[in-house]
Amino acid sequence: MNTKLTLTVEKSVIERAKAYAKHTGRSLSEIIENYLDMVTKEDPTTELSPKLKKIVGVVNLPHDFDEKKVLRAELGKKHL
Repeated sequence: MNTKLTLTVEKSVIERAKAYAKHTGRSLSEIIENYLDMVTKEDPTTELSPKLKKIVGVVNLPHDFDEKKVLRAELGKKHL
């Protein structure tokens, strides 16, 4: 079931998002729905691939590194 959602977004962001949607042949609603679906999915049962298991622990990140914050910022850049 679809539900209407009202958002407040900077005008320039909306204009860029609409242009991106038109360029990719999708609706803005579809793009936003897919993004929200992606960032809210957390599947703790997903097993790490063997290749990923080999590199786990190779990178040392700062103690205060916020992975979710960085991911959201990068996905925002990628999708707009």
